[in-house]
Amino acid sequence: MRKPRKYPAIQIIIFAIAAVAIAIFILASCKGRGDSDAQQEETSQTESEAEIPTMYGIDYRDLVIEQGTVDAGQTAGAIFAKYGLSPLMTDKADKACQEIFNLRNIRAGNDYTVFISNDSLSQLKHFVYEQNPTEYVVISFLGDSVNAHKHIKDVTVKRRSGETTIKTSLWNAMVDANISPALAMELSEIYAWTIDFFGLQEGDKVKVIYDEQFVDSTRIGNGRIWGAIFTHGGKDNYAIPFMQDGRVSYWDEKGQSLRKSMLKAPLQYSRISSRFSPSRMHPVLRIRRPHYGVDYAAPAGTPVVAVGDGTVIFKGWDSKGGGNVIKIKHNNTYETNYLHLRGFAKGIATGKRVSQGQVIGYVGSTGVSTGPHLDYRIKRNGTPIDPLKMVAEPAEPISKENMAKFEFVRDRIMAELADSLPEELRITQLDSIAVPCETPIADADSVSKD
Repeated sequence: MRKPRKYPAIQIIIFAIAAVAIAIFILASCKGRGDSDAQQEETSQTESEAEIPTMYGIDYRDLVIEQGTVDAGQTAGAIFAKYGLSPLMTDKADKACQEIFNLRNIRAGNDYTVFISNDSLSQLKHFVYEQNPTEYVVISFLGDSVNAHKHIKDVTVKRRSGETTIKTSLWNAMVDANISPALAMELSEIYAWTIDFFGLQEGDKVKVIYDEQFVDSTRIGNGRIWGAIFTHGGKDNYAIPFMQDGRVSYWDEKGQSLRKSMLKAPLQYSRISSRFSPSRMHPVLRIRRPHYGVDYAAPAGTPVVAVGDGTVIFKGWDSKGGGNVIKIKHNNTYETNYLHLRGFAKGIATGKRVSQGQVIGYVGSTGVSTGPHLDYRIKRNGTPIDPLKMVAEPAEPISKENMAKFEFVRDRIMAELADSLPEELRITQLDSIAVPCETPIADADSVSKD
């Protein structure tokens, strides 16, 4: 019988080490393949997810996309019928949208997108309506059911500044300087009580800091005006935004409001007998027509006062039914009208300057009227507005308790207008301002406060 072969101890050790090495190599190879397979699977899954095409959050694989614009007089029902949707499904879509959007309110000129099945049936699967540049409604047709959701696009805000010198008009100056001309209207609102925009002089200058809004890299409009300096007739007029009493208004560098308050009503009255309405049954003519004012019932002879400083631009008889009428131009934005007066106050004449609270006439029933009352009207940029809905401007300056916060904002806005403020110190919100013990602006004390 053959005896087992004996190996020296050193050889046994070598064999053991070699065996362990081989085992480690095999395990490492298996693990490597496993990790590699898992990584490849994860990468494949990620790539698969990334490759899913979406539009308005809709997976449009195997769908045909068509885009259109709502035509004048076109309804949502007409668009749905164009793509073969039944009246029953149209009714379901209308009900599904009731809480988020009224389908009867689609507007001509707005865009829409439809997603249709890419088969012989060509069924309408999704309808997307662009309500405005930032909001859209998605209506999905899933068998016999309809789902509707409203979405808001992400808006990107970019801080801008621009300055220009006026040659003819503010609008033209904005266009020449490649600044959004819409800012001209906003500035005319801000400075309505401070600057006569019909009396601008060649050489007047304006610098403005504002936000521009973008959706998907497309500019959709302007945001807040963060500050402006309007040099008119050699005088610098600052506009500083600040929140007081829960709303943002604009103030000069001393904390005085750029707008004067208008009186809530031009007389003491007993009741409102008729309100602002785009279609009112006329009490005398018995036909429907707009009533662009508020009727205050009051005894004949009740004094009527000017609601704000201004110039009388008309005093006389209105042949269209207004009777004795006074019209006052307060600034470049606002005009007030006082109708059916019994008579005019002494000294009132066209071209006459009047002060807030000054008596200009007396309640009567002249013209087409059923009894003594004042028909009071306001026009904003030539368009009638409801006097009862007009937001009252602050009559008081910045309060003592708010002055420190106002100065904090003012110094930074004025420094930014002077191009001496680091970007990280810009004011970006007005509803929560914490004033540090020491201002971080090195030249804050050098900012003019006169």
